[in-house]
Amino acid sequence: MPTPNIDSDLTHGSLRGQFLLAMPGMEDPRFKHSIALIVEHSEEGAMGIVINAPSKVHWKEIFEQLSLQDSSQRGDETVLLGGPISTEQGFVLHGAGVQFDSTTEINREISLTASRDILESLASGHGPDDVLLALGYAGWGAGQLEQELAENAWLTLPAEPEILFATPVDKRWQNAAARHGIDLSGLGSQAGHA
Repeated sequence: MPTPNIDSDLTHGSLRGQFLLAMPGMEDPRFKHSIALIVEHSEEGAMGIVINAPSKVHWKEIFEQLSLQDSSQRGDETVLLGGPISTEQGFVLHGAGVQFDSTTEINREISLTASRDILESLASGHGPDDVLLALGYAGWGAGQLEQELAENAWLTLPAEPEILFATPVDKRWQNAAARHGIDLSGLGSQAGHA
């Protein structure tokens, strides 16, 4: 997997390491009820990985495509649809503290790796325990995410490993908001930042 272009020296006000929750009134069907982790945010734009959209692909299929022997006992886990851009490219979100060829720390608790070596490690039954595998990403051009935030399309919240790694996929959107006392069912197009 190619290394994503993630700027490690982001400007002040970056949303990197934040969750982006689609507001209930989100009209774009690709992002309705979605929650994404912002992995890059600068003046040039933003990149996020959607963490609650399961695909029909399982880890074992990715391992097979890469000719990796699956000794992981995780082969039946579902690969996520990380977003509509570059859906052939894989991204692994995992707990911080382990390094691979292209590991980038998103915050003190969460890292992103997009190199083959993490998949080799996972297939062999090693690698991080807290891990999500996604294909593709969501992207915003310069000023686009800021405009969507101003239009109340998204809610930003601090990213938490518990939501990423210990919450069922179908509960992540609501549970992330609930952890901050927000009832999404009671929100229309109102927005805010917790």
